[in-house]
Amino acid sequence: MLCRALPRSQENRIFGNQLLRCATSVAANYRAVCRSRSRADFISKISIVIEETDETIFWLELLMDTRVFPECRLKDLLKEANELLAIFGASQRTCKAGALLTG
Repeated sequence: MLCRALPRSQENRIFGNQLLRCATSVAANYRAVCRSRSRADFISKISIVIEETDETIFWLELLMDTRVFPECRLKDLLKEANELLAIFGASQRTCKAGALLTG
């Protein structure tokens, strides 16, 4: 797990905690998306997933930019996070477009 592998320091503990919080929030909130009761509920919940995914990307980029963790170990995680963000964004756009068509 990336958070456990961070070098020990006060700032890295904070970075790791923030990353762990938002990354696990993506999973928990996506589960809520899967249980949406309406189109509006889906759009609202997927918006939270998008925000949390974007925040996860922020913390991964910060770890890379500050050279706290080797870029080669973060590249795949960052790529996957960006792919998930694209998927969630496309789902949101598709749902919104359907809402416009059906009124």
